[in-house]
Amino acid sequence: MGHRRAAARGQHRADGAAGVPVKRATVRPTLLLTGFDPFDGAKSNPSWDAASALDGRIVGGHRIVARQLPTEFDASLRALRAAIRETAPSLVVCLGLAGGRKELSLERVAINIDDARIPDNAGAQPVDAKIAARGPAAYFSTLPIKAMLAALRKHGIPAQVSQTAGTYVCNHVFYGLMHALRNKRDVRGGFIHVPNAGRGGMPLEDIAEGLRIALRVAATTNEDARIAAGAED
Repeated sequence: MGHRRAAARGQHRADGAAGVPVKRATVRPTLLLTGFDPFDGAKSNPSWDAASALDGRIVGGHRIVARQLPTEFDASLRALRAAIRETAPSLVVCLGLAGGRKELSLERVAINIDDARIPDNAGAQPVDAKIAARGPAAYFSTLPIKAMLAALRKHGIPAQVSQTAGTYVCNHVFYGLMHALRNKRDVRGGFIHVPNAGRGGMPLEDIAEGLRIALRVAATTNEDARIAAGAED
C-alpha cells in the first residue's frame, strides 16, 4: 500500500504540482519554408524576408520552420538537404525572387538544366549543365497548385501558375528538392516565386499573407482543383 501511495505521489510530481496534470505540448508536423539570401548586389531578398516573417507560425496544422539558402548552385542544395534532415518535414516549399513578375508564381515544373545568365554569389556560372547527371528531364510540383491559385485569387492576391522556374539557382533548388524527395512518398514539395517587395511588385505584408494562404491550402488539400491555368506562350 505504501509503495502504491509513493508511486502515486511520484506520478503527481511528474505531472504537475499538487497533482495538477501538466499540459503537454502538441506535436505538429513541420512545414519547411526556404528563401534565398540577397544576390546580384541587392541588399535584401523578398523570398527570405517573407519566409522569415512566417517562421514559427502555425498554418494548416503545420509549424513553419524557415531556413535561408545561399544563392549558390552547389551550396544551395547542400543547405537544403541538411535542412530536410534536420527538420524531418512533411511539406517543403522553397521560395525565390522573380523580380520581373508582379504576382506570386506557383511553379509547375523544374527542369534538369543550369544555364546561368549571371554568376551566383560564389562566382559560378554554369552553362547547359545538368543538375542531376542521371535524373529525369523534369519534375512536377507535388503541391496542389490549382487549389492554391483559386484560394489566392479569392482573397484578392495576384497569382498565377507559372510554367517555368527559369534556369538559375531557383530552378536548381526546385529540381534538387524534387529529386531529393523522389523516394519520400509522404513528403510533398514545390516552389513559389515572389515578386519584388514594394514599388513595381507587391508590399511585403501582402507577399507574406499570400504565402500564408497558399501554404494553408498546401497543408490541408489532398486532391488538387481542376481549373484552367495554362499559358499560350
